[in-house]
Order: sequence, then structure tokens, then C-alpha cells
Amino acid sequence: MKKVVANTIYQDNAHGWVRDKDFDAGLPGIEYSAELRSGGRDIPRVAHTMIGGKRLDNVHACVERVLMDDVPGDLIETGVWRGGATIFMRAILKAYDVKDRTVWVADSFEGIPKGDPEKYPGDDLAPLYRFNDVFGVSQDTVRENFRRYDLLDDQVRFLPGWFRDSLPGAPVERLAVLRMDGDLFESTMDALVHLYPKLSIGGYVIVDDYRALPPCRVAVYQYRKEHGITDPIEEIDGVGVYWRRTR
Repeated sequence: MKKVVANTIYQDNAHGWVRDKDFDAGLPGIEYSAELRSGGRDIPRVAHTMIGGKRLDNVHACVERVLMDDVPGDLIETGVWRGGATIFMRAILKAYDVKDRTVWVADSFEGIPKGDPEKYPGDDLAPLYRFNDVFGVSQDTVRENFRRYDLLDDQVRFLPGWFRDSLPGAPVERLAVLRMDGDLFESTMDALVHLYPKLSIGGYVIVDDYRALPPCRVAVYQYRKEHGITDPIEEIDGVGVYWRRTR
């Protein structure tokens, strides 16, 4: 499943910010595209996730651990793109015949919002909304992607809308895994404020863009400091990080 959602099977080309890159084409001065895909450092044209093999391994490990340890709660990703990571979460539940947990799929399904520098200083430094022709994937498309894997069922629930609107009243009671891929300070903070209190002891927080996008990292730092969270932050692949809630 990991190889399929990241498409290291058929090895689709990557979106380049300037031009497309062949999967096996070397990029000047850096590693080959196959290694970029493994580290989640390219933007696939066809694959259902861009988080790469190492971050998929992390999702795998975290979900399996909460199942083995019987940590109560559902699984959620905030910022799903084409849905690949949440599809993989649902596949793990199916592989273990787990029928009492839900995978929540939270996204604007319109792309990334424009940053508000007055409220959230720094978000305007990453104007990712300019690439919403790539980042904006409709809810119908993500549903269809789930369906193609035969994984669209009543254990998959969608939370559409900007996080500031969709997360405060989200009908999520308890979480075992909270995976955040919102890129911006605002999106990351919204997910922490409204979902971290629902995370069970022993559950995992995964932050996809911690090393790559400073506004995201600042939001995590600020929230952890304000709430006295001292659980150690663990590295995944030089971009993503995670920690396990202990109290």
C-alpha cells in the first residue's frame, strides 16, 4: 500500500515549480528523484500522497502502536491533498479488522488559504496558495481515490472547510493519532487548539512540515510552550516530526 499511494510502483513524474521532472532524472547537485520521493521532497503528478516513504513508515508505526497498546480513539489527518495518507490509515485498520475506529479526512478541498500576516505573522512568507491548481483537490476526487482502493465506507468521514470553521465543532470525540499537514501557522494552530485536547494519553501527534516550513514550526513551539508539553519531539526524515503524548 505504501508503494502504491506514493507511486513508487509506476514511478510517475514530479511536478516541478518550473518544469516537470522525470522520476529517474537527476537534479543538479542533489539526489535522484527516487530518493526525493522516498523523503517526500517532490510533488507527484499522479501519486495519491506526497509525504514519501519514510513518513508513510511513520504513519504505519504510529497506527500499529496505538492498536497494539489499545490506545482509544480515531485517526485524523488535517490537510490530506489527494488522500493518500488517510487511505493508508484506513487500509491499516482493515488489515487488522478494526471496526470501531474512524479515519477523519479534514481539508478545505480548495487548497491552502492565503496567509493573514496581521493575525499570523510569517504565514505570508510561504504563499503556497499560489499553487492551489496543484494543492487544491476536491472532496469528490478524494472520495473517488478511497473508492478505487475499496476503502470508502462508514469508517471514513470527511470534514470539509477551512480549519478555522470545520475543526471547532467537529464531531470527533477522541483521537489516537493526530497527523497535521496544514503548512501554515494558522492551520497548524487550529488543529492543535481544537484537536490536541481530544488526543488520548499514548496517542501520537505527527507534524508533516515541521522542518520545512518555519510558520508551522513556530505554531508547534508556541502551543507546546503554552500548554507545558515536554514530550520529546522525534525526527522522521529531516522534514516531519512526531511525539507521543504521555500526560
